[in-house]
Amino acid sequence: MENFGKIVVCGVGLIGGSFALALKKAGCVGRVVGMGRNRATLEEALRLGLIDEIGDDWGSALKDADLVMLGMPVGQMPGVMADLAPHLGLGTLVTDGGSTKADVVAAARAAFGNKIGQFIPGHPIAGAEKSGPSAAQADLYQDRRVVLTPLPENTPTAVAKVRHAWQACGARVTELTAEAHDRVFAAVSHLPHLLAYALVHDIAERDNAAQLFDFAAGGFRDFTRIASSHPEMWRDICLANRQALLQELDAYMAQLLRLRVLLAGSDGPGLESLFDTARQARDAWLAGLTPLVEE
Repeated sequence: MENFGKIVVCGVGLIGGSFALALKKAGCVGRVVGMGRNRATLEEALRLGLIDEIGDDWGSALKDADLVMLGMPVGQMPGVMADLAPHLGLGTLVTDGGSTKADVVAAARAAFGNKIGQFIPGHPIAGAEKSGPSAAQADLYQDRRVVLTPLPENTPTAVAKVRHAWQACGARVTELTAEAHDRVFAAVSHLPHLLAYALVHDIAERDNAAQLFDFAAGGFRDFTRIASSHPEMWRDICLANRQALLQELDAYMAQLLRLRVLLAGSDGPGLESLFDTARQARDAWLAGLTPLVEE
């Protein structure tokens, strides 16, 4: 499949910036135009070589563009989509890197109208706790999974072009419906982030927080690493997927209550059995990963 002559990346931080760098490294893009709400961030991305120029407005940025990548937090997407939609030509596809999909699809339908077939939703399952242009990595998507949630209005050719872009970044591309995507990631991504934030917040509010943090070691660091993630982004994700996330939180609270009953009853065999089942499940999961652990 042909390469991309020009792409537009809106949101030039970890997700969007890494997408641009990966395509540049693969030699699959001629020119990258950066768009965003913060001029200083765009100038940093330009200095770092993530983008080749800064777009001043959507009309000029989208001229002759093959693909637009929306890399901002999901809460910002409705406004951005509404701004770009009037300038979207028939030859330009749009995709995104949002961690929720049903809300993004709804926003796209509202903004794009009869151009909705040009929007192919996506979600790269590759992140880091750092954000901004300096966090971008050319190999961020190498051997990581990217989930596309195509719409009925998408043509096979349009989906194939977006798939090609992610594969050029080194990603393994799969497909789900938007609804299935949000249920899955409420359990294995959104809930873990919620729990990590909650634990750090709990420790930080205690009178002896300094002492507790001073003695915290590898287990605490590993469990809470993702609490260093971008607060605005995760606020938007949690709110956008709140129904599925509430169901997962309720299920987890039931599991905690089960543990509390075992602990209060000094039920050693019960605790050991639960721990062993969890260990076996995690070991089997790790054994099936290739070759990087996904986040």
